[in-house]
Amino acid sequence: MCGIVGYTGYRDAFPVVVKGLKRLEYRGYDSAGIALHNQSLQVYKKMGKVADLEEHVVGKNIAGRTGIGHTRWATHGEPSDRNAHPHLSASGKLAMIHNGIIENYNQLKQELLQKGYQFISDTDTEVLLNFIDEIKENNHCSLEEAVRIALKRVTGAYVILLIEQDNPDTILAARKGSPLVIGVGKGEHFLGSDASPMLEYTKEVVYVNDYELAIIRPDELILKNLGNEVLTPYVQKLDIELAAIEKGGFDHFMLKEIFEQPQTIYDCLRGRLDAQKNKITLSGIEQYAKEICSANRIIMVACGTSWHAGLTAEYIFEECCRINVEVEYASEFRYRNPVIHPGDVIIAISQSGETADTLVAIENAKAKGAIILGVVNVVGSSIARISHAGAYTHAGPEIGVASTKAFTAQLAVLSMMALKIAQLRGTMPAERISYLLSELEEIPGKVQQILNDIAPIQSIAEKYAAARDFLYLGRGYNFPVALEGALKLKEISYIHAEGYPAAEMKHGPIALVDDQLPVVFVATRDSYHEKVISNMQEIKARKGKVIAVVSEGDETAISLSESAMIVPVCDEMLAPLLTVIPLQLLAYYIGVARGCDVDKPRNLAKSVTVE
Repeated sequence: MCGIVGYTGYRDAFPVVVKGLKRLEYRGYDSAGIALHNQSLQVYKKMGKVADLEEHVVGKNIAGRTGIGHTRWATHGEPSDRNAHPHLSASGKLAMIHNGIIENYNQLKQELLQKGYQFISDTDTEVLLNFIDEIKENNHCSLEEAVRIALKRVTGAYVILLIEQDNPDTILAARKGSPLVIGVGKGEHFLGSDASPMLEYTKEVVYVNDYELAIIRPDELILKNLGNEVLTPYVQKLDIELAAIEKGGFDHFMLKEIFEQPQTIYDCLRGRLDAQKNKITLSGIEQYAKEICSANRIIMVACGTSWHAGLTAEYIFEECCRINVEVEYASEFRYRNPVIHPGDVIIAISQSGETADTLVAIENAKAKGAIILGVVNVVGSSIARISHAGAYTHAGPEIGVASTKAFTAQLAVLSMMALKIAQLRGTMPAERISYLLSELEEIPGKVQQILNDIAPIQSIAEKYAAARDFLYLGRGYNFPVALEGALKLKEISYIHAEGYPAAEMKHGPIALVDDQLPVVFVATRDSYHEKVISNMQEIKARKGKVIAVVSEGDETAISLSESAMIVPVCDEMLAPLLTVIPLQLLAYYIGVARGCDVDKPRNLAKSVTVE
């Protein structure tokens, strides 16, 4: 979850590393720090955001052409200056940053305490660093060999970057379970948790795999495995422009990413969907068509917003493909002893492609003979590489911590997958598939139509920004949208919100309703419409404040609503691609009205790469 950056080359390292940290601050913003090699190791770190670190180093020596930096999401030890990274070894000869969790750190710490080591911080990182330092000093070996020995004892996930007093232009890096990208330049190299810190300098990158160790100098990149065998780095070309990770005139990344959705959904469909020819091109599905079509069930594993996308897709897949679908929280699935049969299809959904729980869940399922399909956004990510096949969402970088465009891109991909499988299995009439493909093709324009008139949503947000609680209700395809709407509000505004099936309202949640409670209905015209209208009347009868997402021209739903957010008419199967948009905007504007940092909500990080 933490963000790591490294640089070695001919430039001053400090501005390169700090700019990179700002681009990775969505991964953690409890504290930030930097270590520079300038004749000796200079370490500066500060609780708070990267801007606080910049203030802290004013007037200090920040020269040096090799440096490593870190922005932290706290795991072991509270946010503080002393727990911030980088850490210095007891010898003062090594500085290290770390993303991940060392699960057996306490055992290692006890061993080091018995040998006389003392610790300044509460972190597992300082333990690992001194464990490496102790091996190096006692065995009189190189740092590379000490790291190799140490990591064979370590249990957990990590990316580590180290710089050494005696090797001024060298960064040593190793990875297991957390992402690491190396940017290859001319006479310089860059390192990052993702590619964003290096985009303006190079488009050539190497994605480091688990159990690999890299020795990086300005003009040299050596990649090895933990058995000391030299590997050939696979250099890939990035297809991302610098403008994609900048705000582009918007006040926040979240708002920019909401407004990008007509384009990102279009990009997701482009080259895959041809409604006129009644054709869907998904090479991953086609490659495993026989296995998928003969599968008895599909299991979707995901976390957070991606889980909501999977829950929506469950309805779509079962309707289109007539295959039993289960949707699992990856964090629960990985620790159960689930029944997995050879030939079961697992669809792993993750924006980053690095979500720790999802990654372990599919590794376990793959070992039991399941077919793994990945639906991810980040090219070269761990889930993409471990999957047998799948589809990228092509949503582009998502910087706002609360996911928006990734959700709709995931839904677009999953909808195409369901329709493709339905074609292959013959489980849906061809004319119905043809109609849905035409409807799907029109979604980007309909999303744009919603975004062209956001003033009513802004007014609703201002009206209810002081509320203490919200209840979100929906049925059928729109039930998961209610869950996603409630999650967005919680993430961005810190208002307590619950999502519920509207039919379950009378089984408990209705007890919460009074004249202070805003109740948000996702109430578009669909096969559940009359039932949802009845639920709205029940809330009004108890003086609840009804806010509703309604279909254009639905005067009945509008008349029952104190506040209405109108979306274009759409087939109910694809309606979530539209109904989620007003809920994203509502959460955003309420968060702004309450003075919240909507791009960096407290306690959250973008990519959950640790448990």
